[in-house]
Amino acid sequence: MQTLEALTRDARALALGELTAPEAEVARQMHICNGCRYCEGFCAVFPAMTRRLEFGKADIHYMANLCHNCGACLHACQYAPPHDFAINVPKAMAHVRGQTYADYAWPPALGSLYQRNGLTLSVALAVGLALFLALAMLRQGTLWGAPVAGGFYAVFPHNLMVSLFAPIFLFAVLALALGVMRFWREVTPATSGAGLTSPAAAEAAHDALRLKYLDGGHGEGCHNEDDAWTHARRRYHHLTFYGFMLCFAATSVATLYHYVLDWPAPYDLTTLPKLLGVIGGVSLTVGTAGLWRLNLRRHPDHGDAAQKPMDRGFIALLFLVSVTGLLLWLLGQTAAMPLMLAVHLGAVMALFLTLPYGKFAHGIFRTAALLRFAIEKRQPNRLGLGGE
Repeated sequence: MQTLEALTRDARALALGELTAPEAEVARQMHICNGCRYCEGFCAVFPAMTRRLEFGKADIHYMANLCHNCGACLHACQYAPPHDFAINVPKAMAHVRGQTYADYAWPPALGSLYQRNGLTLSVALAVGLALFLALAMLRQGTLWGAPVAGGFYAVFPHNLMVSLFAPIFLFAVLALALGVMRFWREVTPATSGAGLTSPAAAEAAHDALRLKYLDGGHGEGCHNEDDAWTHARRRYHHLTFYGFMLCFAATSVATLYHYVLDWPAPYDLTTLPKLLGVIGGVSLTVGTAGLWRLNLRRHPDHGDAAQKPMDRGFIALLFLVSVTGLLLWLLGQTAAMPLMLAVHLGAVMALFLTLPYGKFAHGIFRTAALLRFAIEKRQPNRLGLGGE
């Protein structure tokens, strides 16, 4: 049970500006949960909690990114609202998790973009970029016409595509990498100074790639809008993630074909880039459509409602990229191909422009937190308060 000393310490930390209000709320709830332990086996958050008597800023940021927002602990909690303790760990963690994305953003001045990266901005950016490319094609007289030899590159030369997309992609990778490095440096002393080992890395990769902690802690799934267990979120996340990775693999293989094998596009359907792209596009379309449906139905107590526009903006862009990519494949030998190419490239460019300051960050930060957890659990639990 939360002690008077702990309450006083958290209040003092908040008053001194050491913790924000959302961070202090997580600390309050973790003190109560540390006295209950009913949810200890649900996910990585609670074993990590048992190693602590105090919850500083770094501890809170670490545990907030360990939380997968599955809702199992909320539905199991005897102290959940309307109880006076008002314990809602998924919601409290979601508030802090959104804050961490902005806190660790690189460059720091762009951290505020997380609060503005919503559905309207994402779609408007994709439409604006597509319109810009379409107008450029119209000016050149290539927006609509019979199929020509050379496919896409007859409309947009290869070097032009590279010059447009390479800087955006490299900046997105750099911004995400530097942001998660800042997060890693802060949480490392809070979790332990132990170094990375192969078993820890393998376990973290396994847990991240399988979305282990979306199983509700019992293997029956997690919750969405009601008390029923469901694997829907886990399955749609898998379809989305692996669909995205297959599409990325298709682009990577095509790059190798172009530069190493001197085999430029277009490629036949039976070639590896096309097979990976089509399978990935279908998977990504189904996954994002499912996540959109679940997001609309999600109970407001299951997360931070203020982040829903950001969530939906990311889902919408992924859906647009996958659908326009599939349409581009289907219309590749028709007069509509150039226009469809402009729409698809606009969606892709909008996705990568918003990538460092949108929902995509949650996968990067969560993987880093899982890696710290895999390292920490291999160290002696000096408090002896619980076990993994």
